[in-house]
Amino acid sequence: MKEFEVKILDDYDQKFVSALKDLGMSRNIATTLTYLTNVPEASSQEIEMSTGLRQPEVSVAMRHMRKNAWVKVHDKKTAGKGRPTKIYSLSAPVDQIIQYYENRILEETHATMTAIDKLKNISKLV
Repeated sequence: MKEFEVKILDDYDQKFVSALKDLGMSRNIATTLTYLTNVPEASSQEIEMSTGLRQPEVSVAMRHMRKNAWVKVHDKKTAGKGRPTKIYSLSAPVDQIIQYYENRILEETHATMTAIDKLKNISKLV
């Protein structure tokens, strides 16, 4: 049997996950992103084992992260037959990813404030 080491998220990492969730990031994405900040690259299986996420949760997180160009992926041949293993690594700095959520929150806040101003103006007419 092959042995390999995987990093387990510690208390600091859990605080980071929690802070990312406070920005509106899903738990799966926040957990996967936090894990990838701690390693040069990882397979889905390594992410699953280290984070406690299930395979579909990692897949959904990776789909979102790839759509936003936050991760890059390459295939690693496996011994024998079968599909190659996908290996993921961060391609965007964490600051850039946080900026994405900051911009999104600012846009949502602006839209909310615009709606409030519109209601105030309408209420003056009533």
